[in-house]
Amino acid sequence: MTLEDMPGVPRVRRGPIPWLHAPLRASVEEAVSDCEGRRWRIKSEADLSEFACHRCAIVSDGSFSVFFKYGETSNARAQFAAELSGLRTLSTTAGVLIPEPIGIVPVEGGTLLVLEALEAVERGPREWRDVGATLARIHRVHGDAYGLDTNGFFGPLTQDNTPAPTWAEFFAQRRLLPLLKTAVDSGHLPHAVAQDVERLIPRLRNLCGPEAAPRLLHGDAQQNNFISTAGGTFVIDPAVYYGNPEIDLALLDAFQPAPDSVFDGYQDETPIEPEFFERRDLWRLPLYLAAVALEGPDHLSRLTRALGKYV
Repeated sequence: MTLEDMPGVPRVRRGPIPWLHAPLRASVEEAVSDCEGRRWRIKSEADLSEFACHRCAIVSDGSFSVFFKYGETSNARAQFAAELSGLRTLSTTAGVLIPEPIGIVPVEGGTLLVLEALEAVERGPREWRDVGATLARIHRVHGDAYGLDTNGFFGPLTQDNTPAPTWAEFFAQRRLLPLLKTAVDSGHLPHAVAQDVERLIPRLRNLCGPEAAPRLLHGDAQQNNFISTAGGTFVIDPAVYYGNPEIDLALLDAFQPAPDSVFDGYQDETPIEPEFFERRDLWRLPLYLAAVALEGPDHLSRLTRALGKYV
């Protein structure tokens, strides 16, 4: 996250941000001033809202930059608290790099999440390899059950993490079925496609492959949720729980191609089952259902192609 063009994000809108009104600006400045122990004022700004579920921006005083999200929903504070908790879990248990949290700030009409901004570098083979290795380090952390003792969020959507005894049951009951309902309720999912998802559910026990031990997951391991910097790979926007690590691997290139080096980097740390590549589109179904629900039918083609491999 930087004021310069980020890899994969070529059209950052710079200059005055219309929604960054004076009270909101003052709240960001006060939070950063308190954290830095000095007077900090916004001198430059870049709007990143086009690329996120929330209004968000990077702002700087010329020497120190911060990234912030602005949530206007009634549960924005809960969303941001879950995000910070997930970041801290990844840092403390897996030892991966996370941006420095500055704070969750209540403001008129909403809530702010303020974090250290990161100076991203263009990814080459070494950086891609480190993204894979970073994800593998997360997956080395073992859990006692599939799920988590607290619920969370997948983007703006609530995420039920209630533990289940098997991965197939967890994947069906906590991921596919809730997101199927959300997509149906959105009005963007054709009835025939919804029926295909329902037909898939009874077959999951066979489709999910061997029972994998529960591992710590990023939960939304799309490639843009890893920031490559000169100091290493940082992790952002998690939706953590314990589950089958293949679901994280499948999201790395769910929307954008990724080079083989990212998977090579993962396998430097831990092996990938050869059958993963046959199951990869199965693990992408919850993401595609969420995308249809939130962004509309433009994502239907991905969803139907993935379903077509298993129904």
